[in-house]
Amino acid sequence: MTGLTVAVLGTGIMGAAMARNLVKAGHVVHVWNRSRDKAEALEADGATVAASPADAVSAADVVVTMLYDGDAVFAVMREAAAGLQTGAAWVQSTTVSLDAVEGLARFAGEQGLVFFDAPVLGTRQPAEAGQLTVLAAGPGEHRGAVQPVFDAVGARTVWTGEDGSAGPSTRLKLVANSWVLAATHGVAEALALAKGLGVDPEQFFGVIGGGPLDMGYLKVKGEAILQDRLSPASFAVVTAEKDARLIVAAGESHGVRMDVAAAGAERFRRAAEQGHGDEDMAASYHASFGS
Repeated sequence: MTGLTVAVLGTGIMGAAMARNLVKAGHVVHVWNRSRDKAEALEADGATVAASPADAVSAADVVVTMLYDGDAVFAVMREAAAGLQTGAAWVQSTTVSLDAVEGLARFAGEQGLVFFDAPVLGTRQPAEAGQLTVLAAGPGEHRGAVQPVFDAVGARTVWTGEDGSAGPSTRLKLVANSWVLAATHGVAEALALAKGLGVDPEQFFGVIGGGPLDMGYLKVKGEAILQDRLSPASFAVVTAEKDARLIVAAGESHGVRMDVAAAGAERFRRAAEQGHGDEDMAASYHASFGS
């Protein structure tokens, strides 16, 4: 199945990249963003800019939401309601709370939509390259309607279940993000300590190089910090803080203390207060200095 009409609601770092790859794959793509200039940037790529969420979804076979959080998704989909087509598939890719997934799925049912809980793993670079990992949950009989979308934006689709309302993909995304955020803070704090103690970072890289503690992510984020290449962000500090707080809340609601994630959220908050909110999450480094 090709040649779908797809509405992408939210054209920030991830949504814009996904929209471009959908156009490249031969789909008709309508885009909408609260800040219209971000959507208009996609016109040169072949996307059509809609004046409202309802206009964007009015002919859509598939609706993709890639917004900031659950509240934003609810608000935008309520605005889109008048244009939604009964039977259309809704690919909900925003990272939201588990409670929000349940509410969004209920809304989808009220609107006659087929709901897919489908967050993605990856940041700016894999998104632009169409190399995201799509974590998807939804009814098997309708998967053929959304697989072309997943194939356009991702290198791999991991199906996590039949019932999107239970949030199995969001649960897996929160687990994966807990590791990513912890690793990011680990890099940032190690390099901050090296600076404070007068240790050459290359000595640190060298002493663990080639061993079990070495990893590519350390080099990528470490170089970004040391070379002050934190903009444009692959994954912004403010979004990372939001996800960290979702992780803490999910853990607490299931009897799990997430002490590292909670402390990490505070590091992101401090970095944002210092003016690094729109920079890459590796700007956690700056939270080690100052008040």
